[in-house]
Amino acid sequence: MPGPIFHNFAAAPTHVAPFSHAVECDGWVQLTGQMPTDPDDDTKPLPDGVGAQTRRVMDNLIIVLGELGLGLEHVLSARVFITEFERDYEEMNDVYKSYFPADRLPARTCVGVTGLAKGALVEIDMIAKRPD
Repeated sequence: MPGPIFHNFAAAPTHVAPFSHAVECDGWVQLTGQMPTDPDDDTKPLPDGVGAQTRRVMDNLIIVLGELGLGLEHVLSARVFITEFERDYEEMNDVYKSYFPADRLPARTCVGVTGLAKGALVEIDMIAKRPD
């Protein structure tokens, strides 16, 4: 069994900390949590509101998946971190679920946190599996 592959992609959003965009082993792919940063210019302000930030995060995850030759249909699990849980949970969910067919929602954990990098309101990471 080959060891893990550490993926970094020029087309993916700029790192906000020391990490790989994804790590793959045995067909399993762990995607690092993405922030709502602009993948073309990380100096731009973050989008306003959790809805717009959730869209940007999901689109950033799609970029990373695409670089791996995968899509959201390969995602088995997601973890969502939001800073204003009571205020933003419903709006984040509305945007998040719009990215998946109703009968193919990944397993998911969602937690409230006290803060995220760059002052973001939401961060999402994912686990995907390559088809056999």
